[in-house]
Amino acid sequence: MSGLKLFMVLLGCKPEGRHVEQHDVFFGIATSLKELAGEMEAFWPDSGKLHIDAWREVTVVEGFQIQVVAVDKSEAPGEGRKNKLFFINLGGYQPFRFEEQHYMLLTIKSDKASAIKEAKKTLFFQTNHSPGASSHIDDKYGIDVDELYEIEEILPPTQRGKFRINISLNDKLDADEIHLGYLKMSLLKK
Repeated sequence: MSGLKLFMVLLGCKPEGRHVEQHDVFFGIATSLKELAGEMEAFWPDSGKLHIDAWREVTVVEGFQIQVVAVDKSEAPGEGRKNKLFFINLGGYQPFRFEEQHYMLLTIKSDKASAIKEAKKTLFFQTNHSPGASSHIDDKYGIDVDELYEIEEILPPTQRGKFRINISLNDKLDADEIHLGYLKMSLLKK
């Protein structure tokens, strides 16, 4: 399978009976975003009109090149590798704003403890707090290793264990393009 890509997608939906649009981040592997439409719909637990608010092909993170390869059944994803790709969702608060702010971070580190240290260095973590409401890694208050994810662990169940994310130093690549804007799932499925 050549041409495999890792996609990071911000899904949105206003489920029935809700007053505010809900969001979640989906990671999936395919040769195109269109191929992931069914996986994204299976990932979303509530009824409603699911759409995409942002997406990117993850090819570069912190000066490392990201490539996806199929694994043979004898190798365990992630084990024994020096670097791993982590996703962290930071949450924080600003005075006089009636909402929680979020900052999503992809980082290449050897372990979760190192990924937490990286998250604590971000300007977001250091500045998004007010008295009684400190910044945190969602959904826990305070830093908790359970709230950051190694990407290979949160792939859809149909993909988990079938792919490996290869990470190699390459600081000569351009940053990933981030696609923003409302994209109906029905248009993606055409």
